[in-house]
Amino acid sequence: MPALSMMHFSFHALTDSGRVRGNNEDALAFDAHHGVAVLADGMGGYNAGEVASSMAVLFVKSELVRWLVVNGPHLHAAQLARVIEMCFDQANLSILNAAMSNPQYAGMGTTLVAGVFRGSQLIIGHVGDSRCYRLRSGVLTQITKDHSMLQEQVDAGVLTPEQAAFAPGKNLLTRALGVEEMLRVETHEHVVEPGDLYLMCSDGLTDMLTDQEMAAVLTANTSLALMATELVAQANMHGGRDNISVLLARADAGASKSGLISRLIGKP
Repeated sequence: MPALSMMHFSFHALTDSGRVRGNNEDALAFDAHHGVAVLADGMGGYNAGEVASSMAVLFVKSELVRWLVVNGPHLHAAQLARVIEMCFDQANLSILNAAMSNPQYAGMGTTLVAGVFRGSQLIIGHVGDSRCYRLRSGVLTQITKDHSMLQEQVDAGVLTPEQAAFAPGKNLLTRALGVEEMLRVETHEHVVEPGDLYLMCSDGLTDMLTDQEMAAVLTANTSLALMATELVAQANMHGGRDNISVLLARADAGASKSGLISRLIGKP
C-alpha cells in the first residue's frame, strides 16, 4: 500500500452529565498513539444506558488498537473499515447477550461513533445520532449522517434541515447497538489535511448548540481543552437537557508529538 503522509494528531475529551440528568450515559475514550477515538451515547433504564455505552467504547477501542498493533501497517482503508464494522458487530452482540442474561439491562442500547486517524486518512464508522464534524479553514462540516427518523424525513424531502432542528422526535433512532442481531454500520474514509479539527459529540451538544455556535467556539480558541470546556459550558447554559460529550482531534503536519497529547478528562 502507498506510504501514508506524516501527520500528528492531538486529542482531548470531556463529558458532563448536564443540568437535568442525575447520571451520565455517555462514554468516550481515545488512544493517541494509535489514533483511535470512540464515543457513545447509551439508552435504557436502571443505568443500563451507562452499561451499554461503556461496553461499546471499551470493547471497540481495545479491539481496534489490537488490530492496529498486529496489522496496522498492512491494512488498506477498505480493510480497516471492515475491521471497524467487525468491532461494532461484536460489541453489538455483547450488549445483546448482556441484556438477555440480566433482566435489569433489558432494552439497553447505545449509539457509537469511532474513528481511526492515521497519516492523511480518517476512517470512521458510526451507528445512531452521535456525530463527527470537521472544521477546515473556518468551515464546520458534519461528516456523519444521523440514523434517525428525522434524518429519514429530511432525506425524503418531508422536512428541511431547518425544520428538523425544531421538530419533535429527535430521539427516535433507526439504528443502535443492542437492538437486534443484524447491525448496519456506516463507514467512510476522509482525507485529512494539516490544521483540520475533528469533533465527535453526543446529541447533548448538538441539541443545545447550532452548527454556527459550535464553529464560533472552535475558531475562537487554540487550546483543545478550552474548546471542549467552552462547548460543554455553552450547552449547559442553553439548558443542558442531556449528557454532553465532546472528543476533539487536531491534525498537525510535521509537528513533534511531545506536548501535543492532552490527557483524557473522565466523568466529573
